[in-house]
Amino acid sequence: MTILQYIISQTQLPEQGVKNTLNLLNEDCTIPFISRYRKELTGHLDEVQIADIVKHKDIFEALEKRKATILKALEEQDVLTPELQKKIETTINLTTLEDLYLPFKKSRKTKAEKARQLGLEPLAKIIMSQNANDLEAIAFKYVKGDVSSVDNALEGARHIISEWINERTDVRNNIRFQLERHATISTKVVKTKADDEKAQKFKDYFDWTEALNRIPSHRLLAILRAEKEGFIRVKIEVDNDHILAKIEDRIIKSRNACADQISLAIQDAYKRLLLPALTNEALQIAKDKADEGAIHVFAKNLKQLLLGSPLGQKRILAIDPGFRSGCKIVCLDAQGDLKHNENIYPHQPKNDSAGAIRRISALVETYNIEAIAIGNGTASRETETLIRSIEFKTDIQIFVVSEAGASIYSASKIARDEFPNYDVTVRGSVSIGRRLQDPLAELVKIDAKSIGVGQYQHDVDQSKLQKQLDVVVENCVNAVGVNVNTASTSLLSYVSGIGPKLAENIVNYRTENGAFATRASIKKVPRLGEKAFEQGAGFLRIKKAKNPLDDSAVHPERYAIVQKIAKDAGKSISELIGNSAVLQNINLKSYCSDSVGLPTLQDIIKELEKPGLDIRQQAKAFAFNQDIKTINDVNEGQVLPGIVNNITNFGCFVDIGIKESGLIHVSNLSDSFVKDVNEHVSLHQHITVKVLEVDVKRKRIQLKLEK
Repeated sequence: MTILQYIISQTQLPEQGVKNTLNLLNEDCTIPFISRYRKELTGHLDEVQIADIVKHKDIFEALEKRKATILKALEEQDVLTPELQKKIETTINLTTLEDLYLPFKKSRKTKAEKARQLGLEPLAKIIMSQNANDLEAIAFKYVKGDVSSVDNALEGARHIISEWINERTDVRNNIRFQLERHATISTKVVKTKADDEKAQKFKDYFDWTEALNRIPSHRLLAILRAEKEGFIRVKIEVDNDHILAKIEDRIIKSRNACADQISLAIQDAYKRLLLPALTNEALQIAKDKADEGAIHVFAKNLKQLLLGSPLGQKRILAIDPGFRSGCKIVCLDAQGDLKHNENIYPHQPKNDSAGAIRRISALVETYNIEAIAIGNGTASRETETLIRSIEFKTDIQIFVVSEAGASIYSASKIARDEFPNYDVTVRGSVSIGRRLQDPLAELVKIDAKSIGVGQYQHDVDQSKLQKQLDVVVENCVNAVGVNVNTASTSLLSYVSGIGPKLAENIVNYRTENGAFATRASIKKVPRLGEKAFEQGAGFLRIKKAKNPLDDSAVHPERYAIVQKIAKDAGKSISELIGNSAVLQNINLKSYCSDSVGLPTLQDIIKELEKPGLDIRQQAKAFAFNQDIKTINDVNEGQVLPGIVNNITNFGCFVDIGIKESGLIHVSNLSDSFVKDVNEHVSLHQHITVKVLEVDVKRKRIQLKLEK
């Protein structure tokens, strides 16, 4: 099977689209570039479908690499037959491939290998023939040297037979079938840990049983974490008697002494070799499935977070609130540059609220502040209450901003390079303010796993998680576009075709030579060749450029088409842009060619109507209930405003303005069945909730979504 056939079989995508996408990938084209600028070739495949092609391309190539390794090993052992080679070359499943290789693996000293060295393999073959009349007499012939008795001889032969049974693909697949459909996962608390305070969050799983093929991803990951931390023991169970009977029916064809020995060998193979290996495999498959589900949730949350509403280029006063250490204040200009920083101490123990109000009022006036961003950590509510009590001379918007990951950023090399002369508290406050201006530009500086959205992100396969999150960040950055004259190295590094090194070169060139005047001038950056320019130019913006197309998503390779359209319409490009009356009456088919079709032309017209339009909505101010300061203020039946701050498969968490987030379980999102939480809420959505239950001891709040 070719890579093309394999990917089509796995994705069900059109052959021509897959074929052309593979060719583009082999030419080092990126997912954002292919999905945006090569629609004619792909047949309108979006970035999700192209990413799916990339995933299965990687799987196929890894499978082919493993096949080559196995074939080489079998050739070196001189055991590769034409039949075995054909089976290996035609398999498209890694598990099947490993089963084929299993009998030939060079293993450590096993019981079967020791028995072979004692010369007992012929006896094992006689038993497996199942036609020996006096098995004890035959076995007696092998009693010599280290084989001290007939029982020893038969036991050794059984070890060899057990290994043969373990290596049979049909037996292994039958057990897999039973495990896949009928296995249960059960848990028991480790008695010595039952009263451990840390174990209490896993209390639901102190005695739990559930079908392995039905357990939700979040529950399995929670169980595995509890096991890893030593609070519970986990066991995969299945009907052993039923499986043993199935194996015996498959292997035993006689009713003599040979059958008895084979039956004992089957039980040994099952208990010692097959069951441990295949239950571990079944659990790993379930874990992989759970990982995939959790990673999918994390990716969706991250996308919503990165595409969160920006306030835009506004002058911000940002506050990282605190009690004893005070509140760190920074003032940022519209470009996010730091203009001032200081500390105020409005809360305990100093309680200088009057002095704090005077300083904030003065700073707002001095730096023409347009909005205030307050971190949502310790002392956030108290600080918000203070700020809202101030009577400003101008209309000042007040926002509470998530601090998740800010401490990671403030201690990072990126932050040290940006602010080498300031400590972590200043850097953290700057990050809070910049997140309000542009969440995407600021959050790309932080490891996505530290942002705090998703479920059990530290328990899933970290390489798969990182790979998926990188794709999400790349897609978000390129969907929005990047101002090449103001973007940080971190942001530029996610632009299609750029990467960290070229991003650094762009910033260094910009620092030495000033702002880029045109997209074409970006080619002057060291090591930024034609391929990188082709991949990235459409996603890089030049604000207030001489050619207005440089501040649009129209790719430079299509400027000539726009110029022709403008000329035919009797307009300049500037006159054409935003002129819907003209643009909507253009006969696009007349501009089609072998390389440019309607999809590209339709995208061009859409972009010309609203060039550089930000796909994100603008940030809106939000106010929590000012009477709710701690969990002790929350009572059953209250209706409160809240902000969705995390989404999982089992519901969503809501910030109601206190340290503890409340949970809306899926069953409380709607009166009807909820298939996907994201169909009812989105990250950072402003919603109204009703309090159903408050468990102060366990710090849990159950909520219901109010329509």
